[in-house]
Amino acid sequence: MSDHPALLASQLEDGKVRCELCAHRCLIRPGQKGLCRVRENRGGELFSLSYGRLIASHVDPIEKKPLYHFKPGSLSFSIASPGCNFRCQWCQNADISQISSTNEPGRPRFVAPERVVEAALASKSQSISYTYTEPTLSVEYNLSVSQMARDAGLKNVYVTNGYMTPEMLELSIPTLDAANVDIKAFDEAVHRRYTGAHLQPVLDSCMALLKAGVWLEVTTLMIPGINDDETQLQGVAEFIATELSLDVPWHVSRYFPQPQFRQIPATPPERIFYAMDVGRKAGLRYVYGGNLLTSTDTDCPNCGERVVRRIGYADAIVNLKESACPKCGFRIAGVW
Repeated sequence: MSDHPALLASQLEDGKVRCELCAHRCLIRPGQKGLCRVRENRGGELFSLSYGRLIASHVDPIEKKPLYHFKPGSLSFSIASPGCNFRCQWCQNADISQISSTNEPGRPRFVAPERVVEAALASKSQSISYTYTEPTLSVEYNLSVSQMARDAGLKNVYVTNGYMTPEMLELSIPTLDAANVDIKAFDEAVHRRYTGAHLQPVLDSCMALLKAGVWLEVTTLMIPGINDDETQLQGVAEFIATELSLDVPWHVSRYFPQPQFRQIPATPPERIFYAMDVGRKAGLRYVYGGNLLTSTDTDCPNCGERVVRRIGYADAIVNLKESACPKCGFRIAGVW
């Protein structure tokens, strides 16, 4: 499979191209690549170097995305192509997301879109998740897969850093059913220092996804001493509560040291419980502690009845009556 012409690119003078896929909006000269390293200007035309090059494919519980209010207990066929437009120093998938001389985007084998859908159906998955790396960068391939998936009765899920342009969202939303957006920090200077990207486009994407009717959940990986201070935690919680919805679930997850970022210790469980308390005080109805299996069940915000009991990441027992609490009738937000 040859490299694929890229969508969302404007041709400029002197053969330069403006990539309009993500919020970096890279200006790419002939023979050069964008910051993501998977989009290249060839003679004044932009090409995707990772189209259909799957570096990972697995069958996961939907809860591992994490999505707790979208088809709980179901399986999701998860795929990834190389590349990311962030440079998170603590990235747990750096070996597949960060392009280098030993990790070229053209190395993985090409998988035709229809093969992905066939594999998803064969695995009894209810959805296809575009995850592990940054799915924004594979929009051309994802659009092909997602339309076939829709036609086959499957849902489509993005697990993303949210650094998308409105143009990219306009293309993707018609076949997108759910998304988990990772808000890495809630301070512009911190976000810029540790990811290489601005914060506001991430927040804008969250608002656009929710407004368009895509089921949205938010994750914050808590890095001790970097993004776990009270001001940032309150910022995320209040953003969700006031700009999104009290019904948007917030996952606050533990960080575990990565080979390239061992100077930061694992997040103490008590910090996760603290963040969960911050979320609840902001009025959020659904706050979860990632990597803490004691904090994954869903209780009715109105009466406290347990409406979803999760057993690890492998199973979920749903106790709902027409999407509502069977005890008090309160509607539990989600896609059930």
